[in-house]
Amino acid sequence: MDINGFVEEPRSGLPTPCPRDPHHRPESHMDVQGYRWVRWRVWLCRFGAVLSLGLLLLVFRWRPRLSVRFRCQSCPLAMADILLLKDSFGQQYVVKVLTEEMEEGSMEQAGREMEENEWRDNVQLHKEEKVLLRYYLFEGLRYIWMARKGAFCRVSVLNEDWSCGDLHRYQEGLSRLEQSSRRKVYGSNLIDVPVKSYLQLLLEEVLNPFYMFQVFSVTLWMIDQYYYYAICILVISLASISISLYEIRRQSSTLRSMARLVSNVTVRRGLGAEEESVSSLELVPGDCLVIPREGLVLPCDAALLTGECLVNESMLTGEGVPVMKTALPPGGGQYNPDAQRRHTLYCGTQLIQAKGAGPGRRGVIAVVTNTGFFTAKGDLISSILYPQPINFHFYKDASKFLLILGIVALMGTIYSSVVLSRTNAKWWECLIRVLDVVTIVVPPALPAAITTGTIYAQRRLKKQGVFCISPPRINICGKVSLFCFDKTGTLTEEGLDVWGVMEGGGAGFSDLVPDPQLLSPGPLLSALACCHSVVLLGGQPLGDPLELKMIESTGWELEEPEGDEKMLEELGGHRVLAVMRPPSQQLQAEAMPLRKTTAIVRRYPFSSSLQRMSVVTVAPGGQTGLAFIKGAPEMVASLCLRESVPAEFSNTLRKFASNGFRVLALGYKILDRETNLKTIEREEVERDMQFLGLLVMKNLVKPESAEVIKTLRQANLRTVMVTGDNILTAVNVAGSCEMVGSDERVIFVHATPHTAESRPTLRFHLGEGGATSSQNSAEVLSQGLYQSGMNYHMAINGKSFSALCDHFPEYLPKVLMRGTIFARMAPEQKTQLVQELQKLNYRVGMCGDGANDCGALRAADVGVSLSEAEASVASPFTSKSDNISCVPLLIREGRCSLVTSFSLFKYMALYSLIQFSSVLILYTVKTNLGELQFLFVDMFLVTLLAIVMGQGRPSSELHSQRPPARLLAMPVLASLFLHTCLLILGQLGALFITTSQDWFVPLNSTKAGADNLPNMEDTSVFALSGYQYIIMAVVVTKGYPYKKPLYYNVVFFFLILILFALMNWLVLYPPLAIQNILQLYDFRDINFKLLLVAVAALNFFTCFVLEVLIDTGLVGCLRMVRRNRASKKLYKRLDVVLSDSPSWPPLNQSLSSPQCTVIGLS
Repeated sequence: MDINGFVEEPRSGLPTPCPRDPHHRPESHMDVQGYRWVRWRVWLCRFGAVLSLGLLLLVFRWRPRLSVRFRCQSCPLAMADILLLKDSFGQQYVVKVLTEEMEEGSMEQAGREMEENEWRDNVQLHKEEKVLLRYYLFEGLRYIWMARKGAFCRVSVLNEDWSCGDLHRYQEGLSRLEQSSRRKVYGSNLIDVPVKSYLQLLLEEVLNPFYMFQVFSVTLWMIDQYYYYAICILVISLASISISLYEIRRQSSTLRSMARLVSNVTVRRGLGAEEESVSSLELVPGDCLVIPREGLVLPCDAALLTGECLVNESMLTGEGVPVMKTALPPGGGQYNPDAQRRHTLYCGTQLIQAKGAGPGRRGVIAVVTNTGFFTAKGDLISSILYPQPINFHFYKDASKFLLILGIVALMGTIYSSVVLSRTNAKWWECLIRVLDVVTIVVPPALPAAITTGTIYAQRRLKKQGVFCISPPRINICGKVSLFCFDKTGTLTEEGLDVWGVMEGGGAGFSDLVPDPQLLSPGPLLSALACCHSVVLLGGQPLGDPLELKMIESTGWELEEPEGDEKMLEELGGHRVLAVMRPPSQQLQAEAMPLRKTTAIVRRYPFSSSLQRMSVVTVAPGGQTGLAFIKGAPEMVASLCLRESVPAEFSNTLRKFASNGFRVLALGYKILDRETNLKTIEREEVERDMQFLGLLVMKNLVKPESAEVIKTLRQANLRTVMVTGDNILTAVNVAGSCEMVGSDERVIFVHATPHTAESRPTLRFHLGEGGATSSQNSAEVLSQGLYQSGMNYHMAINGKSFSALCDHFPEYLPKVLMRGTIFARMAPEQKTQLVQELQKLNYRVGMCGDGANDCGALRAADVGVSLSEAEASVASPFTSKSDNISCVPLLIREGRCSLVTSFSLFKYMALYSLIQFSSVLILYTVKTNLGELQFLFVDMFLVTLLAIVMGQGRPSSELHSQRPPARLLAMPVLASLFLHTCLLILGQLGALFITTSQDWFVPLNSTKAGADNLPNMEDTSVFALSGYQYIIMAVVVTKGYPYKKPLYYNVVFFFLILILFALMNWLVLYPPLAIQNILQLYDFRDINFKLLLVAVAALNFFTCFVLEVLIDTGLVGCLRMVRRNRASKKLYKRLDVVLSDSPSWPPLNQSLSSPQCTVIGLS
């Protein structure tokens, strides 16, 4: 057996309202290597740790691979004590293999679904007599050893192949022996967020490389007798650590309280199906739950087997409207929680109400499918606890730049070694001085400083109702180049108003009836009143806003006769979910008998993938049942008998959709008397329906949408609509919100998949409105349709998108480059679209308001959920606003934060280089800065400036150019290098001016370092460097066009003025007490002092002009060069190619095979 293996994933993935995305949770294909302890190596490492005073243990902590390599030897996975894991990002982890002793025969009980030999191989390793389960825990998930597969597999693999029939066979519950065995295999049902003690957190924080460097620095300063400075830095570091530990523990405690859910639940046990109350910790997959009528907060994932449940999933999805869940059909198909979302109850969701338990039962029945971190809630908590590394140049370059500073430090140590070797200093004094240079050049506070802007931005966003659970993504907001928007509830109003009803049949459509109450009693009116998932809670109807409006328009009343025995008898003993009664005045006016009251006995909720819902109803007396269907017109028409669909169906639908109306179609059929309404399958209900007509609803665009889209487009940010609605309705809304301009054309993309009768085809045709239908391709070309990249937009629906991805992948990038409207998109297609756009190197934002957008929100670089919840784990950002006005705000804050991070990074780097230059110059003349001089610079100048510098607010407008994100780019490196040169020249100038004075007295050559203080050289260099720290704070603080000008940051502006005044006071009129404290030389020549101030002013002027030239001239030159050079971003190169392709897309031509390569961009 090979010593390497792979962690296998369940094929169905983890069930969650947000489809689990391997792009964002990359545990799959994790490399696993096995190792065994070697006793002599372990003791040798312990001995080495003692000799190195613990340094070896630190190295092992920072490099886990070395820890394993030194103490263990490789071995097959089946014999491993220790595993070395490596994920797709190159991060390495060390985990310990654990064992669990099992009772004889219990493993077969726990895994009856699996082959017996597989378990035998699993537990009979090394021919031991005891039955052992080998497993390890990683990020809360349990992986068990499976010998037949030769790998550690997720424990959820044991139940991934369950069929719907298997789940229904668990209705009797598990026996106590089965439950006990499974619990040993699956572990406790607990999403446990570790909350470490303050001592543990302190050790982990202090052992961080940057804090270890800080400890090293403080120790060095204490040895060098810089006691005051060392104590101040130590106190500040301790305060910083204390605040950090408090925040970490507070956040961990908050997350734990949100994640931890332990309650008592009722389960069935054994063949007698007796019920008992157990702790939710004991639940395992296969347990049969009894859900009470009043509901509960579900502690696991489960499949609903009987009745209905009204569920609030806002904690997981941000969707505020409760969702109706119905019983899982008992068919033989494989259970898939994503495909059967409407039958799956998710952990952490609030079950508001359970109905349909039946007479004598305490509640509805559900079977546990996943527990702990394998649940939907567990997956989302895991994504917060263990976020994937963010692929952002800024964060990568910040780490790389520390290496550059390390190289500078090495050069400084070599120079200082040469200089100090020529003095009379002792060797250990030279060593301290040399190491001191390293502590100056590499500022340990640099990583913390560059997050200051992000922290301030997060606070400002929170004040404006935008909550963030992933602060590093705020900077990414500044680089977003494309934003996707859901339509209903995001761009348009959540609620819809009924515009009218149009009855239709084989003879055609009747006139539009504006008020459904004017319809004569019949199937269409009954369909409008009964085909819904609305329920009563506390006497108030609750459900989808569209369905609430539909019921309200009919005037019918909803009742839920729970426990009404008389009503049950009248309805033939059927299990009744709801009763719809006509208006009382209608009954009186038309003398309608009671039998017109309709009872809903079966309900098949709406599914985004199916694009429809249906119900089965009966009338009093238990007469023949009626089935009603409601959904997307194209889908409903395809399920109706052809002769019942009006011939003008397509034209009528196109007319309404083109005018922006939301259109639903309705149908019905009479069920056979022999039909068993309790077991009838959905496919049978929704077959051979009779077409009834269309429900036309007006969905108004939110007043803020058009202005926001206009702002984004003016800022050269692409906007894309992703909706489940009709493509023509989407095109109309896109025009209303100015996503498509009045002078811009829409090209429809139609792709068909491969069938037995035809090959895949791809066709582009011009939509109405942009040009008349009589125009041909040549006329369109002559009008310059293809001359401008943004002069036309493409629209495509979900079916065509799937066919395009499967059969025409070479055309997909081109369609994505010009695609603006994506209609009839299923939730998983929305996620796929975001990922395909990211492959073109777009930074993609996504804004939505419901569960259907959840996968796309998490897949996007920036996901914004419009939800009333303060924070939702459905996306990184949650806005309490009900419109998209938060999107420009988020982008502006992101740009401001990114520019601020750049400024702080450059400032901290220049601060180190200024002090580094001062020290080396003073080393050259056999002196150094004094202890309190260091303290004055670090505490009163740099720290104060760095803290308030990040408070700059974002610009009120979005600029068309996005800020840079690369620290190791030519403008940044050129700025740092040239500024450093000017700063060194300024300090050398101050020194040369001092030494050229007639009254200059050289240093005492018998002393070195700080022992030579006060002296003229140190005072002049210290004075000028003090100005330079303030000067660079002004120079690197950028304003336009991403931030408001410097003077808007009032605290920073006045601090600059105060510090300039302070330095002038110290240089021109220093009090004697201050001179003694800071060990400054008392210059009596006022002209010399003014000359020092003039040198500082000249330094300010030259640095400011240099920065302006770099920002304008150098950046402009680089842009000119880049125009002649292919961009690194694929979408920009595609845009150039498409702009030079006047013949694409070929209109009104059927493409059955590739006629040109994609772009050939290698």
